Amino acid sequence: MQKIKSVLKNLGPGLLFASMAIGTSHLVLSTKAGAQYGWLMLIPIILANILKYPFFEFGIRYTNVTNKTLIEGYLNRGKGYLWFYAIITLISTFTILAALYLVTSGLLINLFNLTNTSISLVAFLLFSFISVLLIIGRYTFLEKSLKIVVSILVIALLVTTVVVVFKGKVDEVPNFTPMPFFDNAGILFIIGLVGWMPTAVETSSWLSMWTIEKQKATNKKLDIKEALSEFNLGYIVTAILAIFFMTIGCMSLYGTNTQISANAVGFAEQLINLFTVHIGEWTTIFVATAAFATMFSSCMTAHDAIARVSIDVIEKLTAKPEKTKPKKNSYFALAVLILAIINLSVIVFFNSNMGKVVALATFVSFVVAPVVGYMNLKNVMSKDVPKQHQPKKWLQLLTYAGILFLSLFAIYYCYIEIFKN
Repeated sequence: MQKIKSVLKNLGPGLLFASMAIGTSHLVLSTKAGAQYGWLMLIPIILANILKYPFFEFGIRYTNVTNKTLIEGYLNRGKGYLWFYAIITLISTFTILAALYLVTSGLLINLFNLTNTSISLVAFLLFSFISVLLIIGRYTFLEKSLKIVVSILVIALLVTTVVVVFKGKVDEVPNFTPMPFFDNAGILFIIGLVGWMPTAVETSSWLSMWTIEKQKATNKKLDIKEALSEFNLGYIVTAILAIFFMTIGCMSLYGTNTQISANAVGFAEQLINLFTVHIGEWTTIFVATAAFATMFSSCMTAHDAIARVSIDVIEKLTAKPEKTKPKKNSYFALAVLILAIINLSVIVFFNSNMGKVVALATFVSFVVAPVVGYMNLKNVMSKDVPKQHQPKKWLQLLTYAGILFLSLFAIYYCYIEIFKN
């Protein structure tokens, strides 16, 4: 009991990771996986969570032991590593936040029945509100608010999943034909699911940044076991909730020939109906609020993290004398506002089609995932980390298995995109 209390008290980077991950990959892709392909999608979801675990764990391990971010570790390995990650960050700047805010705007329109309101306007209001919260509240506010949001989400999803399972699967339509699992469309969907399950590998540096911020906010450094326990709790929660979303999609939509909308508002309406069909219309407001809160928290965490990572990357690349640099606070506020402007422009350009935005973000994240995973391994196996704190042999082997797993999918993905389209 004392150990559980200690972990809950120390919640920080692992909590933010869970909140960030339970976004598009869970609400959109996991639900869609169950709805379109049924229980078979349980296999790639579990495999992705297991094989990608070391990449994220290394973000906590490296920073906790060295007091350096993964980004500084990349620079220590060579400036080429840092330039590679800088390019990834630049591309992600134009995709990840836009995808998250787009889905969140659709949920907000559905929640308040704002059918005559432009999704671009709603996105603008969301960007403005969250930017103000981040600039004023910073890490401490982010952590405290997400403890409430994630707790509500876990309870709501657990209750919904139990009710759905006990009520039983919906009846299949007479002419139902299962979607092929191993054709190009099926493989591409699996690639997208694995690429963002539990989230993109490059976000491991976000964990690293949050670890530093947690230490600054509390003036306390956890030992390596406490830090990893806190992260593992958040990671396990994200994996379980992915299975919950997939189960709900499978039990409520698989076999009905329902076409999943590629439009943010249309998908939001389908999502809310999906959650309430087994419980009753009276629960719509609660489910819609929980779904919106989930995506809202994902927007906050991703916006915060990308701003911090962008600052860190630029500082490491420019390496200006400390006295010539603006204050960190000025950097952070400026980065938050620039990200809001860039990604709002992306949303307007793509005209509310979340499929295009998510596809672009998925392509970038998936292709670079094995490289970033290898870079993280190089960091934790370097002289920066004392031998006793380096990953055990089984974790090293799991890392190589994950790199191979992601590399094969990435090669096949590129093959399809280049030669089949």
